[in-house]
Amino acid sequence: MKDYYQILKKRLSPKRYNHCLGVADTAAKLALKYGVNSEQARMAGLLHDIARELPSEELLDIASKADLIKFEIEKEVPVLLHGPVGALILKQEIGIKDSYIIQAIARHTVGAKEMTQLDKIIYLSDIIEPSRNFEGVETLRQQAESNLEIALLKALEFSIMYVIKKGQPLHPETVAARNHILLSREGID
Repeated sequence: MKDYYQILKKRLSPKRYNHCLGVADTAAKLALKYGVNSEQARMAGLLHDIARELPSEELLDIASKADLIKFEIEKEVPVLLHGPVGALILKQEIGIKDSYIIQAIARHTVGAKEMTQLDKIIYLSDIIEPSRNFEGVETLRQQAESNLEIALLKALEFSIMYVIKKGQPLHPETVAARNHILLSREGID
C-alpha cells in the first residue's frame, strides 16, 4: 500500500492527506469490530478522498463524460461527485479492482439506500476520524463502538442537519439512506 501514500501526497494538501490517514485507521478498527475485512476498510479509508481537491469544473467534466451524474443537485454542488469520480479514477488510472472498495469510495459522500457494511464503515469513519472536531462527534464515536446502524443513522442525520443549516438542498441518496435504516429498523431496535 506504500505507492498509494505517495499518490495521495501528490494529489492532496497535507491536511486532507492526514484526514485520509485518520479515516484509514478508523475504518480498519471499525472493520475489525464489525467483522469486515480490515485491509479493504483501510484501503478504502485511505483512498476515499483522492478526488476531493479536484476543481468543480474537472469533477463535472469527468462525471459527465463517465455518465456519473445521477441527480441535478450534483451539477449544482459538484463536490458531491468527488466520491464517484474518485472511485472512477482509482479503477481506471490506479488499477484498483476490488469492487467493494470502489463502491464504498463512490458512496462515502452521500450514502446510499442499501449500503454494505464496508460502505457504512467508510461513510462513518469519514465523519468521526480523530481530526474531526465538531459538537456531537464524541457521541458519534461512542455510538460507532457499540452499534454501527445507530451510529450510521446519527451520522446521516448530522449530515442532513449540517446541509440544512447551510441552506443547501439535500441529496436524495442521503435522505434515502436514512429512510431505509428507519423503515427497516435493522439493527436499531
